[in-house]
Amino acid sequence: MDLNVIIEKMETGDQDAALTALQMYNKEKSQCFSFTPGEEDDRERLGELVLGFLERDLQPSCQLACLETIRILSRDKKSLAPFATRHTMQVLIRHAGLGQGEGGMPEIPDLEVIVEALKCLCNIVFNSEAAQEAGAELQLIMGLAKRLKQCREPQWNHDVRFFDLRLMFLITALRVDVRAQLARELRGVGLLSEALDATLNLCWPDMYEVARAGVDGSSELPPLGRQETERVMEILKILFNVTFDCNRRDVDEEEAATYRHLGAILRHCLMSTSEGEERTEEMHSHTVNLLGNLPLPCLDVLLMPKVEQGSIEYMGVNMDAVKVLLHFMEKRLDRENKLKETLLPSLNLLTESARIHRETRKVLRMKVLPPLRDVKNRPEVGNAMRNKLVRLMTHIDTDVKHCAAEFLFVLCKESVSRFIKYTGYGNAAGLLAARGLMRGGRDPGHYSEDEDSDTEEYREAKPNINPVTGRVEEEQPNPMDGMTEEQKEYEAMKLVDMFDKLSREQVIQPMKIGADGKMTSMEPQEFHYLAQQQFGESNNSDSDSDTN
Repeated sequence: MDLNVIIEKMETGDQDAALTALQMYNKEKSQCFSFTPGEEDDRERLGELVLGFLERDLQPSCQLACLETIRILSRDKKSLAPFATRHTMQVLIRHAGLGQGEGGMPEIPDLEVIVEALKCLCNIVFNSEAAQEAGAELQLIMGLAKRLKQCREPQWNHDVRFFDLRLMFLITALRVDVRAQLARELRGVGLLSEALDATLNLCWPDMYEVARAGVDGSSELPPLGRQETERVMEILKILFNVTFDCNRRDVDEEEAATYRHLGAILRHCLMSTSEGEERTEEMHSHTVNLLGNLPLPCLDVLLMPKVEQGSIEYMGVNMDAVKVLLHFMEKRLDRENKLKETLLPSLNLLTESARIHRETRKVLRMKVLPPLRDVKNRPEVGNAMRNKLVRLMTHIDTDVKHCAAEFLFVLCKESVSRFIKYTGYGNAAGLLAARGLMRGGRDPGHYSEDEDSDTEEYREAKPNINPVTGRVEEEQPNPMDGMTEEQKEYEAMKLVDMFDKLSREQVIQPMKIGADGKMTSMEPQEFHYLAQQQFGESNNSDSDSDTN
């Protein structure tokens, strides 16, 4: 339908003619998401006319048509000018029922109108910084928080609840000040935890023990429905925004209790499934991301539920959540793409849990670093989880490399000798250099003194294992056998000159291990002196052996 024809009908001011024209336009555009180039001015004009109509006393059907048109037009960033204003935001907030009226009840009770206004606000806030600022000034978050408190009241359907949450996610993701307001002034963690509790329909047999209401504790949890899963994921995303920095600051006792309560709910999310493996994995991904934000002491709740029939138990502790986390991490590890975004949250979470929980570390070590039997292959060769993680220790992405090394180092109780045993000195060098442990030793840490039993295969092969490569290697002939002393000296100085040239051309930088165990740069004169000293010692040793 020609846009000018619609504008002409709107300009007549007749509500019935406008309704018919807008309904035709909305139907056409709902099937075609692209806009005709060169019509930006006409679309802006249509937007202005629709907003004018929306401020009149219209029938719900006409309000709905106007809002649908705004939703369609707001998908185009070039047509946002009429909508990204304080006045327009005020109109849409009122139609969404989020105005600061008495009792927080919407001025317009039609649920379809409310949902369509929320969709418009989501589009406009997402596409316009001016709209984000206007939303913050108009205290949009206050209206959203007030309606979120009604999470157990039946008058709001799924669509209203879902788009409330989607809008709250967008405004907290895009405005730091709004995020802080929700977190502190509105006590967002408690508010959203309550909404998560209501959405999952939870009951609490004990302080930090969570169950699904109406589900027998001995039976398997039924999958969450599609609508409940969608709302749960939106709440988890908002909580991630709100708790983004909480693990980097001290929390008081009240906050710690709130986070532990939330942690218990998140454990339930980990143990829950949804309709379809893909949706389940997405929900678990949001859960893992959020768990990584919580203060470390709150991770205790992952191991807190009692051991029941069918649960995985180790040393009297329920390890079901750890099993799910490990399985989740291994699936991401096998995909080998976007590792920083997909793998690191679960890997970091398992690392911290293993660092502070002896039971978690022992279970993970049995799965990831079982007693060493394969001594013929390099640690990075193979399809076991240890092999995959060791390969990541030389990954091009520094964060991925560091996190993989840190995880294995913690499973080795931060023992340098054990770490080298499982990874090889060459793979371990990066972390050891960063920690100043190139000379060996052990990082201070609170680890139990259980023994590291070696397999018979490892004990037999240990004298022949090359510590750099981490495997048994055949003894190589000495390349200097048969050379005269003059030839040896010539080859040695030739090598020194090659290193010196590469150093001067800044191709390489000779390094040494300092007194603190960390790598430091070596000056050219130091390198020359060291090479000559080593060669001199070698000659003296040869002459002594000849004399004797």
